[in-house]
Amino acid sequence: MAVSGADAGVPTGDEESVAGVAGEPPELPGEPEAVALREPAGESDVLAGTVVIASARRLPGERVQAVDSFGRDGHTGSRSVRPKTVPVGLSAATSIPLVMRALNYLELEGHLRGGILTATRQQRTALSTTDVEVVETPWRAGNPVQSLGTLFAGEGYFTEFDLAHCNLVGPGSVAVARHAKRADIPLVLHAHVTREDFAQSFRGSSTVAPALEPYLRWFYSQADLVLCPSDYTKGVLESYPVDAPIHQISNGVDVESMQGYEQFRDETRDRFDLDGMVVYAVGEVFERKGLTMFCELAKATDYDFAWFGPYDEGPQAGKATRKWVNDPPENVTFTGFMEDKRAAFGAGDVYLFPAKVENQGIAVLEAMACGKPVVLRDIDVFREFFEDGEDCLMCSTFEEFEAALERLADNPELRERLGENALETAESHSLDRIGDELADVYRGLVEG
Repeated sequence: MAVSGADAGVPTGDEESVAGVAGEPPELPGEPEAVALREPAGESDVLAGTVVIASARRLPGERVQAVDSFGRDGHTGSRSVRPKTVPVGLSAATSIPLVMRALNYLELEGHLRGGILTATRQQRTALSTTDVEVVETPWRAGNPVQSLGTLFAGEGYFTEFDLAHCNLVGPGSVAVARHAKRADIPLVLHAHVTREDFAQSFRGSSTVAPALEPYLRWFYSQADLVLCPSDYTKGVLESYPVDAPIHQISNGVDVESMQGYEQFRDETRDRFDLDGMVVYAVGEVFERKGLTMFCELAKATDYDFAWFGPYDEGPQAGKATRKWVNDPPENVTFTGFMEDKRAAFGAGDVYLFPAKVENQGIAVLEAMACGKPVVLRDIDVFREFFEDGEDCLMCSTFEEFEAALERLADNPELRERLGENALETAESHSLDRIGDELADVYRGLVEG
């Protein structure tokens, strides 16, 4: 068994990325009076936080990680379709404009790869089938620095949008949130990041995680609506507590982006010397994803195991990551960063994901979209979306995981049945459905 060296790559992966900040930030000087909707932002908007972004780009000690998936993600477009119905609990529109401009913003987008990036771009792809026009940057000139020129020219610092939707929790999103509140623009904050999923990722993250909660409570409480990918995450936010309405909406899965995965099978298996029933995982390599369980199961079995995704080897890496990637079991391959995620799903046969904490798990849905049998840890968030024995196998103990892999190895019919049901589950999270629901949420806020 060949154990490959890794391309260090950029972190991949659900939902799990955050600036390393804690506590409610102090009020910034120059808090302005309210700015009327559509009026150019004044100098005070810049003082409220965006100059900080231009000079620092990130908060002190910030480390952004995104995990669970990676690779080819769609971008946005727009076209007009029928009007949508506002879901229960949101106000119905009385007069619906022909086009709504919605900011769908992911700060540091050019530096991320993984779950939050995937989720954000899936939102944009989903909205492309609705009558919402998506704006991807809040800055008038495309970035905070160049937008200083448009500000001083009297053209404004922020571009125009009817609703702001932010997908990260750093200084850029804080600046957008403050601008939205002053300009009376509906504000949606997407909770991809919680204290719980921040822990056990990189070195020191478990120490920082408890101090992160007050910041997240303050940040998310600014929203007119907080979106989150699962009822499990909603319960976590309510426990902080976040003082804002919270609405669950699936991250969805881009089934079309997985098409053609089969064509990568032979090439990828040859590249990494994989044979037989390959047990695999996809995403950033760290302990919260069940790394130790994954490797211990490999040691106890004769199957080939492969973890597709980048990992850290330096001082920033977690203890478990350094241990396993530097001295893996003979039948475990850590591939490093993969250019095309379809290669991972093509090469693998059984998707094993013994994660300890997840907000949803996009890569699980991607494996299901490829009709792969999935073995998961029995935790609340997976119970919310999947059914043991129908579209997956759920396990709590080492012995249960080991028995599940043996059952799948001995029973091709079981693998096929679980895979077929898993595909149906993935299709129930299609981006068409997510786009309709997200557009309805937007309209309920703009017209409510």
